[in-house]
Amino acid sequence: MSDKPHFKPFPFFTGRHTQTLVGTMFAFSFEPDSETRHVPLPDGDKIALEYSTPEGWTPDKPTVFMLHGLCGSHKSTYLVRMARKLNRLGIRAVRMNLRGCGSGKGLSRNIYHSGCSDDLRAAIEYVKNETPDSKLILIGFSLGGNIVLKLAAELGFENNDSLVDHVIGVSPPVDLESSVTLLDADINKMYARYFMHHLLTEVSERHKQFPDIVMPEFPTPLNFYLFEKLYICPMAGFSSNTEYYDMCSSAPRVHRIRIPCHILFAQDDPIIDHRALENYSMPENVKVTVTNHGGHMGFIGSPLDVGGFHWMDNKLLQWISQTNNITFPKL
Repeated sequence: MSDKPHFKPFPFFTGRHTQTLVGTMFAFSFEPDSETRHVPLPDGDKIALEYSTPEGWTPDKPTVFMLHGLCGSHKSTYLVRMARKLNRLGIRAVRMNLRGCGSGKGLSRNIYHSGCSDDLRAAIEYVKNETPDSKLILIGFSLGGNIVLKLAAELGFENNDSLVDHVIGVSPPVDLESSVTLLDADINKMYARYFMHHLLTEVSERHKQFPDIVMPEFPTPLNFYLFEKLYICPMAGFSSNTEYYDMCSSAPRVHRIRIPCHILFAQDDPIIDHRALENYSMPENVKVTVTNHGGHMGFIGSPLDVGGFHWMDNKLLQWISQTNNITFPKL
């Protein structure tokens, strides 16, 4: 079962593509001050975290740990907006960069992918070891949403509820195969070109940094399925696309999540199938919310309506407040 909340899109931004572009591509705020921490990984690589700690925060207060999407970083607009809002509310925000991204560029030989929950676990353990009394709320956006849900399911399977107190996935590609199919569809060429350009740039920069790694030959034209077959799978140790999708999709695993969990989809998301969890039985602690509009991580609302212009941000803050018994002053 899914929840259908009230969401009224901004009058001029009702379309799925407009919602997506305005919500994710346009920056309306500056980055908050942050301190960079490098987290060592077992294979010798490092990833970077950006800590934004508001004045007066103490280690017994909550931390919101956020993970970006494909081709993103700690500078992604949605992470920057949320970090600033959380800081104004007295909450510490930690923005994680996946391998080779953001302030961790050049620190990793190996790649990130849609199921790299071990990297996320290492980063969270690093934060928890420093501040074990800080309640940790984990939010993942898009690809990061699949990763956080996968980790939460793994922790549930292990009966390990000590690392994370609350998990939220926003527009997560919980069924990776369906998302790749949507991205490779003719109707979504705009997104495919955008992501493929940035992915190939990331690949080129990585191989310049580590020239001993063999660069595969990519055909032209190159779609997502082929990119994952020729690059992601062999570099990440998967034998095929099928194994990659099966091992990394969170949809078959979400039912194992034991902590409070919220998942947000939009019916008109151009690159995510909002129905991907419908065939799975969800425990009561997992709440799936589906709006009629919103695009991919857009959710741009009417400024005079409940939730305001950045409806998504305010919905996340509402979930954080209600689930964790935190009283926020009015934004």
